[in-house]
Amino acid sequence: MKTTKNAVLTSLALALTATHAMAADTVVLDGKHFTQDQAWAIADGAKVKIAPQSATTLVKAHELLMEAARLGKPVYGLTVGVGLNKDHKLFDANGELSAEVLKASESFNYSTLRAHSAGVGEAMPVRLTRVALAVRLNTILSGHTGVQPYVAEIYQAYLNNDISPIIPSKGTVGEADILLASHVGLAMIGEWDVIYKGKRMNSAEAMKKAGIKPLAPVGKDALSILSNNSVGVAYAMKGYRDAKHLLEVSPTVFSLSLEGLNGNVSPFLPQTNDIRPFPYLKEATADVRNTLSGSYLWDANSERPLQDPLSYRTTAYTFASAYKALADLGQMIDIQINHSDDNPGVILGAGKDYGNNSQVSKYLVEGKGGVFPTTNFEPLPVALAVQQLSIALTHVSHNSAMRTIHLSDDHFTRLPRFLSAPGNNGHAFGAIQKSFVDMQVRNKALANPVSFDGIQIAGNIEDTFTNLKLASDRLIQIVDNTNVMYGLELMHSTQAIDLRKLADKNIKQGEATKAMYEAFRKQVPFVEVDRPFTPDIQAAYEFVTKL
Repeated sequence: MKTTKNAVLTSLALALTATHAMAADTVVLDGKHFTQDQAWAIADGAKVKIAPQSATTLVKAHELLMEAARLGKPVYGLTVGVGLNKDHKLFDANGELSAEVLKASESFNYSTLRAHSAGVGEAMPVRLTRVALAVRLNTILSGHTGVQPYVAEIYQAYLNNDISPIIPSKGTVGEADILLASHVGLAMIGEWDVIYKGKRMNSAEAMKKAGIKPLAPVGKDALSILSNNSVGVAYAMKGYRDAKHLLEVSPTVFSLSLEGLNGNVSPFLPQTNDIRPFPYLKEATADVRNTLSGSYLWDANSERPLQDPLSYRTTAYTFASAYKALADLGQMIDIQINHSDDNPGVILGAGKDYGNNSQVSKYLVEGKGGVFPTTNFEPLPVALAVQQLSIALTHVSHNSAMRTIHLSDDHFTRLPRFLSAPGNNGHAFGAIQKSFVDMQVRNKALANPVSFDGIQIAGNIEDTFTNLKLASDRLIQIVDNTNVMYGLELMHSTQAIDLRKLADKNIKQGEATKAMYEAFRKQVPFVEVDRPFTPDIQAAYEFVTKL
């Protein structure tokens, strides 16, 4: 994990310029090489283009689905689910879908979208909705849905014309976001509201203004639109992004506290860590050493203890564990957004493994591939990675809370109790501790795993859960709470450093810690006498989140 993103070294103007430049780009989607950075560029307004080879694959996959139906293979929405295989021929003499079949399949699709639009709660933010649309478009382009090619085209049209369906934020157990994503399809058929160029209106009106033909879903279209994990994954991506930023600034926030404490650098030396090479431990200790380059902590000090409280000494381990959890989640997300989570799966060129068995052969279409029931809708690897990062970050926030308490304790710092300035006979930072303790108690509750919670439904068929969306909501909140805690920790560490400077104006800080200290002091001044701290806490929080 690198610390070069410390915002004290970054121009806000440059960052905004880069964001606008990225938003003006066009992202080419091919179902295989989508990145999270590209997703956030689309969230900020970038256009999307479907790669030509992916468009061709869509056509072939749809043809495979229709061929499977012609051969009497089980195809949900055509040969299964609408009852047509009992008393109607699916295809006419020309090999086209018969009028009766087409009408019944369309009716089934419309009914499916309407009946599954049953979300709860406030709407997703538009930026996250755009991420979800982009993720689903890319997974469709992996070529395993069998939908009409126009389904992909209308996703593209929505993104490129600034149309975002209103998607409720609650109502999923994390086995595909069926009751939430269905609102996307409902909008595409003209029966739901959207945000169009910043205004809420009916989707039929928005599509007319944008020159977009409404979708007439058939076959597997509705199922593919609603049965996927794009909504939950969008929130997991936000949790990942927020956590990444938090961990990028963490070494410098910690090092400022170590300077405020007059702490010992020994736990971060290569001599003491190379002998126990847990993943990312070398990187974490190196990050701390780099932020302290030039600090007075490298000079011997008679008042410095041999060993600091564990919340200081073990922080590199909490960072390393969080770095690993972050990397694991990033990998799981990258796999998720570049592969199909469809059931059934339309597999072009599918192998004939076990095809000599009649149970398997009924899914195969000779010379083309097959249509297989799958469990690819299962996002458990992502949900578990989200929860592991939540747990790791709660260890990080625990250490932050304990470090902040120690900075107020004259026994550890040999500074005035509660970091009182000379002449301040009030409370100073004595009462403020309740704020970050509240945040930490919340984090501990939020870090409890939820992936196995649920009640079996759908006739006891749907009896497992991941609660990916809920787990991701919790990760996002843990990061936000920790941002508050880091702001409070900075209030304490900078106060401690100022008090040390009163005793020794020549005290040296590390290059990175000094830069962060100076930037923070422009937002939150030294506390000379007691004052309302609520505005300071908000300013400190905003400082951390905008680094």
